[in-house]
Amino acid sequence: MSLTTTRTAADRPEYGRAKYPFHITKEEERQLRLKGAEAVPSLVIGQATSFDEYARQLMIPPAVMDLARKAEDLRLSAWEVEAMRKHLAPAAEPGDKVGLLRQILVEKYKKDDTHPPYIRVACSGRGDYDDLASEHGHLHHDDHPKGDIGSPVVLEIWPAQHYSPIHSHGHTTGIVFCLAGQLDVMVYEHLKWDARKLGLLTLTPGQCAWLSADNYAVHRVYCPIDGGGGTTGPGYMNSTAEFGASFHVYLNPEQTAIEDDDGDSYNRDSFDYIDEKSKERCSFDTESDLSWGILRRVLANTPLT
Repeated sequence: MSLTTTRTAADRPEYGRAKYPFHITKEEERQLRLKGAEAVPSLVIGQATSFDEYARQLMIPPAVMDLARKAEDLRLSAWEVEAMRKHLAPAAEPGDKVGLLRQILVEKYKKDDTHPPYIRVACSGRGDYDDLASEHGHLHHDDHPKGDIGSPVVLEIWPAQHYSPIHSHGHTTGIVFCLAGQLDVMVYEHLKWDARKLGLLTLTPGQCAWLSADNYAVHRVYCPIDGGGGTTGPGYMNSTAEFGASFHVYLNPEQTAIEDDDGDSYNRDSFDYIDEKSKERCSFDTESDLSWGILRRVLANTPLT
């Protein structure tokens, strides 16, 4: 579903058979998945089942392994997932009221349609759209400071067929842990529109990718689940309630005893990305859209029948 009546580049393949969001053909996808499976250090943290896997994971920094071990048992409960679906569902009829998460998607789309929007939920601090929760009876209208920047722990909600721009996490060290659905992650050599692609992987619940200043800091995340009609790309908004969810932790250099000033963003307060339309490098202050405390109260009071 598009929020505009005009057709966008999302309606047709790019570069012949190459398509959004990764701008690759099926054969290029196959080759990149093979590269991702053989990457050194390993792109994915998990229980090694072969000598090769063990050797590739042995090269992952200890700080990253510690984060992954602490997250390995995290999951969204069945009722949380179902309640999120209710709040992500589009209106059944024009003018019908939609849930909190769909409201946020629409508001974000109005501000930036260069890529399909996703939702950042701060596990500490406040979110830019916490005030929308007042409609659900969980926040007073006057009690809404601007969203905090730089939360070290973030839940990200990826509606089906929505994706992030290519972006860099600079000098932070962290993990991307899949909690629900399915997520594709493409890693790049540098933060440029035409940067060399290093590998593509798919995360399912319980699987963990990672990043550091020296490895896999530049990536793009995409939820490949069916999003309804249309083809993903700039100007796209899905027409289903399906989604993927991921848990992200970002440590600043001083928290890992690794510091190296080379001009890239140096902490989690700001990340650089490539604009999907202009292909230019831009900066994003990491304000969150919603706070976990508010979202969980809304979910807990959402009727599931």
